[in-house]
Amino acid sequence: MGRSVIIDGSIVYTDSSEILSNPGFEKLLREYIDFLKEKNSPLLRTLEAFRIGEEYNVRHFIEYLHLLTLRDVKEITTIINYVNPEDLAKFIESFYSFWRNKHRFMIKRESYTIDNARKTSIVFTATMIAEEFKNLVRNLYRTIMKNIEPDNSNIVRQLPSGAQVTFLVDSFDCNDERFCNFSNIPMVWGAIFDPPVIFYTRSNKRKGVLPVVERNVLSDLKLPNKEKDWYLIPILVADLLMFVYVNKEFLSHAAGLGNLFQFANIMDLKKKEVSGALIFGLPVENIPDYQEKWKNGVIFKDQGLYIGVIPALDENDYFGYMKKTLLTMHNLIRIDQGKLPVHGSMARIVLKNGKSAVAMFVGDSGAGKSETLDALNRLEEVAYVDVIIDDMGSLDIVNGKVVAYGTETGAFVRLDDLPPGYAYYTMDRSIFMNPDKINARVIVPFNNYKEVITPTPIDFFLYANNYTEVKNDEDRIVFFDNLDDAIQVFSAGKRMSKGTTSEEGMTESYFANPFGAVQRKEEHHKIAEIFLKKMFETGVRVGEIRTMLGVEGYEKEGTYLAAKALYKIVERM
Repeated sequence: MGRSVIIDGSIVYTDSSEILSNPGFEKLLREYIDFLKEKNSPLLRTLEAFRIGEEYNVRHFIEYLHLLTLRDVKEITTIINYVNPEDLAKFIESFYSFWRNKHRFMIKRESYTIDNARKTSIVFTATMIAEEFKNLVRNLYRTIMKNIEPDNSNIVRQLPSGAQVTFLVDSFDCNDERFCNFSNIPMVWGAIFDPPVIFYTRSNKRKGVLPVVERNVLSDLKLPNKEKDWYLIPILVADLLMFVYVNKEFLSHAAGLGNLFQFANIMDLKKKEVSGALIFGLPVENIPDYQEKWKNGVIFKDQGLYIGVIPALDENDYFGYMKKTLLTMHNLIRIDQGKLPVHGSMARIVLKNGKSAVAMFVGDSGAGKSETLDALNRLEEVAYVDVIIDDMGSLDIVNGKVVAYGTETGAFVRLDDLPPGYAYYTMDRSIFMNPDKINARVIVPFNNYKEVITPTPIDFFLYANNYTEVKNDEDRIVFFDNLDDAIQVFSAGKRMSKGTTSEEGMTESYFANPFGAVQRKEEHHKIAEIFLKKMFETGVRVGEIRTMLGVEGYEKEGTYLAAKALYKIVERM
């Protein structure tokens, strides 16, 4: 069955017998029994009455569960094989947990519509079906447990037990002949989340830099069992239309896209040309001329179209590969356009006295960009901080001014670096990834698409230095006097690793941007010089902000002190 469970959203489940008689239930039970066999678990004692040789009569056991929904276990033992009630209770409890540990998705096929009333009706119906299924699963568990051992407790826990995400899908016939190999793949056009949404993936770090290979590959790519095992999610990365093809085993990452990017609508699909495509979870044997150095992903440039491929390996089971491959393709396209991609965050900072400024922070993962903005937002003197870019944006020159626009409507944030309680404050909207591990992440929406892609003039362009320890407030932010000094600092891209990737200690990454800038270093450098020169000419203050996020003992206080220093500068404007 695998880790992901697909629930048919076209069925309205009204009775527990519909669940027990569903082939998916039998498949799940057989997988659970195999799991117990591998562990040589004592829970297998429960099934001794149903043993036939070396195997178990699973269908007979399901019939037994049917009876348990109607009668007390003591009554059943008089008409069917004896099962120890204590062992049975432990077995059912463990089986229920096994189910809840799966990644659970409901797929409801519905024709996409631009009619808002019709769309509202579709969403309402899908929500109702998912809710009915969740309640039915929960009640089935409770009924069986009650008939095994009556529970006198007055405490009832409404544990999440249905679909974590419901996807609305439609058939999609792409008019772009370049994608003829990928026809008949169901297209996701909407998603309904049932929070808290928590996924546990096999990996928790991103490795390496994605190589870019110029090769005509699209016609050679084949998705195995594409109609059943694959889904297409069309998204907008900034204003670029990208197709994301996801194997069902990695649907948790497809769910993450819903909190991070804008889903493309039918008008986008008709008006926009596809700028890039990502295939996530492709078996190695299906990657043409596969090389070991591509094991953490590769981007092909096929006649101007960028195609990202992430192999179906356990070490790639991390949302960072989904996000960074899409952003790398975005950045490569921007470089081709003569624009400057920036790995950083940007916000409009508005003080209570009415003064405001737009600041962009440049830095790699763990540099303290998002954390500094959060610290600013918590300062008493600050009215609000409007985050426009969280992780990746682009610079352009419009009417002689340097402007910026973002790519994402959400943030993929490292829990360890957030203030205590922040993640729980957004729990009803967030997707949690491996919350019990180092580099635990949360994907949370933060802004609307229109504001993110609107070109915004910037006032500050600051490199986020997380490794320099400073004692004096005046040294927390320093500004460059000339272009050469600025280029040197930004190009070096130094940072103290925070464990968000496989790197450790002091690292360097060209322009703090291994997502396109490194792969197109020569072209990128020429563009960077043009933009930084324009900033000096037009009064944009270019400098360095010392967040101290990588300095031992200052992990929390450092970003607060940096935020306080920036506030004072804005206040003096």
